[in-house]
Amino acid sequence: MSLGRKTSPEVAERYAADKDLAAGLRDRLAGAQEAEARLRSAQAERRPYEEVRPLAIGFERALFEAITAADAAERVAMGTKTYEHGDAKQRRTAQIAARRARAKPSVRPYTDEIDRLRTLRETHKLSFRTGPSIAS
Repeated sequence: MSLGRKTSPEVAERYAADKDLAAGLRDRLAGAQEAEARLRSAQAERRPYEEVRPLAIGFERALFEAITAADAAERVAMGTKTYEHGDAKQRRTAQIAARRARAKPSVRPYTDEIDRLRTLRETHKLSFRTGPSIAS
């Protein structure tokens, strides 16, 4: 018999999905590094825009996937108490729990990685114009 807080089936399902997504974090980070290396080498070789644009789009998508996996890893590290569900009181309790969990040393590396990836993505967006429909 487990003692502790019961989690709703909805939260347990979301937690399991996040756990699966977080398991691929290293692969997605490696994919983003490879996409960046391909893009940077094409830029260094001064390839035409038509060749560089698909590489830039691929890099942005790889960064987006890495950010998604890092977010999931952070939520898994924070625990099930931080998932918002139910009424306003439960959502507020989950928000407070998430804020407290982000301050823990075990969660901090994931938060730092998310910040680094988001900054990298924004820098990429500002440095290479790919068009308005890339985020789709």
